[in-house]
Amino acid sequence: MKFDFELMVQSAGDAIIAVDSGGAIIVWNPAAERIFGFSADEALGHKLDLIIPERYRVRHWEGYRKAMAAGSTRYASDVLRVPAVHKDGRPLSIAFTVALLSSPDGQIEAVAAIVRDETARWKEEQELRRRLAELARQST
Repeated sequence: MKFDFELMVQSAGDAIIAVDSGGAIIVWNPAAERIFGFSADEALGHKLDLIIPERYRVRHWEGYRKAMAAGSTRYASDVLRVPAVHKDGRPLSIAFTVALLSSPDGQIEAVAAIVRDETARWKEEQELRRRLAELARQST
């Protein structure tokens, strides 16, 4: 049996997003549509700025260029947690890992990310921190 990678990408519960070496979106699966609100037609060919809050864009692209030049990133195994933005403008908290995709001659042709929406978890953690701080104030 031949494994169908396209079916896997389209069926995954986590967003699978890939960008070319110039940073344009070339893969945007249904989970990415669900998480970020942009259809594939709206996302494909555009920069990731669609989902990156404006105040983080410079930092993102600096890190992107650095990884492309170095040919490696620690986020291949370490999970990166960052803010993102939904099409409707509401903030999201996402976690992801990335893979640098190289051609046979070793040139990086694309970067793929597996992205999970952790907004609910982040809000729960913020509420727990708020409660703990309140309890600490009450006990002093």
